[in-house]
Amino acid sequence: MKDFWISCGHHLLDRDEAGRLTVTDAFLKAYLARPELVPPQEACETELRLHHELLMHHPRRPVGPDEIAAISDADARENWTFMIAFRDRLLAAPSLEAAYLQLARGSAADTPPLFMNQLAQVVLRNALDAEADPAVLRAAELFYRPQRASFHEGTLLLADAETIEVHEQNRHSSPLLNMLGGPAVTELEILDEENASAYFDRSDAFDMVLRLGPVDSPARRGLAAAMEAWIRHLLAVKVRIESVERIEEENWAWFVGLDAEATRIGNALWRGDGLDAETAERIVALFRLDFSDAGDVRLDVGAQPVWLIMAMTPDRMIRMKPQNLVAGLPLRATAPAS
Repeated sequence: MKDFWISCGHHLLDRDEAGRLTVTDAFLKAYLARPELVPPQEACETELRLHHELLMHHPRRPVGPDEIAAISDADARENWTFMIAFRDRLLAAPSLEAAYLQLARGSAADTPPLFMNQLAQVVLRNALDAEADPAVLRAAELFYRPQRASFHEGTLLLADAETIEVHEQNRHSSPLLNMLGGPAVTELEILDEENASAYFDRSDAFDMVLRLGPVDSPARRGLAAAMEAWIRHLLAVKVRIESVERIEEENWAWFVGLDAEATRIGNALWRGDGLDAETAERIVALFRLDFSDAGDVRLDVGAQPVWLIMAMTPDRMIRMKPQNLVAGLPLRATAPAS
């Protein structure tokens, strides 16, 4: 089986008997070595010493508020407060899956989105460990990497927001290219059948564009498959998710917004408010979710479908919140699989 998303550090983690991820010193040290956590050269001695001791010797050792308070830079103190709180959550939970569930169900307010995305990636990597379809894996990047949406030749293309920003900056430095070239997204390679096998070698580059395509496209089917695996892995609940063109019922039993914009739009529709054309065009994908076992579902929902909505912001950004698929489903009893 080909490896993918190596940079998330999944190979540094242990697994328990149920296949859940458990924290190791090697994983914590790799986390501390990330660029966003390495102190700058001009950092104070207290911060440099703290980082060195955790990274090189004792990544699990307690770090009290007094030690953080002794750091001279205010931004650094805030960063270390978030980092140590996050580390301690991971260490206190029996698995990374359990830690994610705890955060998703209401205790994520003090956790930066960056940490939530990184945790989502490594948990999703475990959930998709046996997945061999590049369309599923590229679609799954939406769980933890913001996407920029672009329309080109009548097709909706999704490019990694950070990657496309770098390309746009490069275009600005070349006036001729900026004047003669098409949209920046067209300079990136679009995932298709011919280049799909190359995904595994470049999965950590996040440089392949996803063509969302029609309702039965590989990208939409791939995203549905990733969401099924996510729910099954974290909640031990089996569901079937399929891409649809429209919501078929006037009176919904339940819906889940897959991002903040979709939740706002869904709430408006739930209240019976009409949508203007501009807002309606920001809905980029709709899915129908059905539970395999009615015993998993709240009685007031029963066998009725759950509708999933994905939308882009006015500036064409998609920032998926996979925690909504954990906290937002109408489960009769919420029992973590871990």
